[in-house]
Amino acid sequence: MFITVLERSLALAQHNVATLFKTGWAYILVLVALNFSIGSSLMPEEGFKTISYMTEPVETVDEGALRALAGFANLLVGFSIAIAFVRRILIDARDFPLYVGPRTFKVIINQIVLNLIGGLSLVPLAILATMLAAVTGGFGLLAFLAAPFIALMVMQKFSLVLPAAAVDDPLTFKESWRATNGLGWAMAFAALVMSLLAAVLVGAWALFLNLTEMVLAADALWQQIRSAVFPMGTMLILVWVFSSLHATFYGLIRERFATRIGLKAEDLQQFEETRSAAEVRNRSRARKALAGARRVRRR
Repeated sequence: MFITVLERSLALAQHNVATLFKTGWAYILVLVALNFSIGSSLMPEEGFKTISYMTEPVETVDEGALRALAGFANLLVGFSIAIAFVRRILIDARDFPLYVGPRTFKVIINQIVLNLIGGLSLVPLAILATMLAAVTGGFGLLAFLAAPFIALMVMQKFSLVLPAAAVDDPLTFKESWRATNGLGWAMAFAALVMSLLAAVLVGAWALFLNLTEMVLAADALWQQIRSAVFPMGTMLILVWVFSSLHATFYGLIRERFATRIGLKAEDLQQFEETRSAAEVRNRSRARKALAGARRVRRR
């Protein structure tokens, strides 16, 4: 199932590059203008030492506050692009080029909750790993290394609330967890691979902009432009990669969107078989646990 999810996510991303720019062109202009104005105000006389004002060392409290405000604004615009992108893919929505409203903040709140879930799930995992390390040594270290991946799996099982909120589907966190029964590890591995892809693309984008120093290093205007387009490009890459991934996840549980994201009938059948098998295993474990509890009571 992991290979199927990953293949469909990559294909969806590849086939919708143009869609990203069609739905996000106005937001892209906002990102460039926003980062250019902030970067220009923060640019020292000798120019930036790194690729962008966002990667420069923070020297004053005011500069740090402005950088934090810029980061929040970039995230807000990034979420807006992601929502427009997912809506165009799933329901062919043709919304106003610039929109920030209740839908946007619902997606942002869901993302914050997801991050909290991921962070809080690390706490018991870290405690368990510490206990294992005290008893078994090396096995505890492996548990420490596995903990972030388990937290990632938990987050992905809840993550369907993001594309659902984008298309005004009242899917809850509880329903998302149940709907992805049997798909958790496949989602986690796919998310890990797509995260690595995003990291490589961001690195390639940074390398390309750094190479321009060989031609335009002394041009102050180009330094300001480069400073502005780096966070813009980074945000677009993240939106493109993860929106495609979560739209694919969402299409697996909402069959009416399956054809729009390129899922085939055999993909849905494979998912249903995987989910049914997982439900059977869960019921079997629950019966065994209940039987064990009853035996303990009789004693």
